[in-house]
Amino acid sequence: MKASAFVYPWDVNADPEAPARLAGLGVEQVTLAAAYHSTRALTPRHPRRRIVTAEYAATLYPPDDRWAGRGLRPYPAGRWAPGNAYGEASHALAEAGLQVHTWVVLAHSSRLGAEHPDTSVVNAYGDRYPWAPCIAQPATRAYLVDLAAEAAVRPGAHGTELESLGWYGMQHLHAHDKIAGVALGDAGQYLMSLCFCPSCRAGYDGHALDADALAAAVRAALEPLWRGTADDAGWSTVGELLGEETASATRAWRTRTARTLQEEAVAAVRAAAPDGFQVLLHADPVSYHCGANAGVEPAHILAVADGVVVPCTGGTALLAPFAEHARPGTVLAANLTIVTGMGGSPGTLAADAARARAHGATELRLYHAGLASDGDLAAVREALSAR
Repeated sequence: MKASAFVYPWDVNADPEAPARLAGLGVEQVTLAAAYHSTRALTPRHPRRRIVTAEYAATLYPPDDRWAGRGLRPYPAGRWAPGNAYGEASHALAEAGLQVHTWVVLAHSSRLGAEHPDTSVVNAYGDRYPWAPCIAQPATRAYLVDLAAEAAVRPGAHGTELESLGWYGMQHLHAHDKIAGVALGDAGQYLMSLCFCPSCRAGYDGHALDADALAAAVRAALEPLWRGTADDAGWSTVGELLGEETASATRAWRTRTARTLQEEAVAAVRAAAPDGFQVLLHADPVSYHCGANAGVEPAHILAVADGVVVPCTGGTALLAPFAEHARPGTVLAANLTIVTGMGGSPGTLAADAARARAHGATELRLYHAGLASDGDLAAVREALSAR
C-alpha cells in the first residue's frame, strides 16, 4: 500500500536533512500542511528549534488577491511560518523524490470566531464556540469554499486532503481544556453541537421546527446526561431524549448542509486544479458526528470525492462503511498514529496496516512524521521496508 506521512512546513524549512530523512522512511508521499489551525508542536530533530507555537489558524503561504475587500478572509501565518513556508517546504520535499499533497484544515478557526463572533456555532444554551464556524451561514460557506480551492491547489501539488469540511462541535481541544468533568458520549456531543445561530434557526424552520422550542427541548434532553442518569447509547439516545421526529429533523438539516458544502468545496478545488488532481476528505462514516473527521454519508462522499482518509488508530471498523461503496480507483486511506506519546503504536504498524488492508484500505497515512521521536521513526522505517 502507498504510504504518506503528515508534515508541517516548519518540520522541513531550515533543516537541510529533513527531506532525505522523510524519504528514507519508505513513504512515497507527504501530506504537507497548507492551511492549518493553531497548535503547539514539537520539532525534535530541527537544528534551530524544539517548539513551534502557531498562534492562530492561518494559511502557510501568502493568500492571493481574491480576498481583497472581503470581511471573511484567511490570515497569513506569523513568525512560525513566514513568507511562502509551504512553497519552500514543498519544493525541498519534491527535490527529494516525494510526491506532495496539500493538507487543508477548513471549518476550524479560533481567530475567525474571535474577530467575527457571529460566524460561530451557538449551542442551545446560547454559548458560542469560537473555534467552530457555522457551516450553514452563506458568508462562511463562501469563505470555506474559496479557501479550499486556494489552499488545496498549490504549485506542484498532486492532490489534497480536506480536513474539517463539515460540522464542528463541542469536542475540541480548545486552549487549556476543562470540559472533562462530565463525560458526554455521542448523544451528548450531538446535542451540545446543535447550532442556533440565525442561519440554523431558519434552517430548522424549514424542517417544521420552532428554534426556541427546539433549544428548550435540547436543554431538557441534556439534563439527564449532565446528571449521569441516562445511558448515552448514541443516536438511539438522541431519539429517546429529544423525540424521534425532532431528532430526525435536526439531523436532516445538518446532513443536507454538510453535504452541499462538501459538494461545493470539492467542485471548487476541481475547477482550480489540473487534470488528475486527487481530492480526499478526512471523514467519519457516521453522518451526525462532528470534528476534524467530518461526519459524512459514505455513498454520497465517495460519489463526490476521490476517496477518504479514515481514523484507524483505535481500530479499523470505520473503514467498512466506506469499503461497501468503494469503486475501482477509490482511495480509502487508513490514518494511523505513529507517535507513541500521542497514543500511537509504531511498533505494530505492519500488523495494523495488514488489518486495515483486510478491511478495505488502499493506502496508509502516518500521523505525524515531524512530531515522532527517533525511535518511532525507526519503527516506521522497519515496518515500511517489509511491505
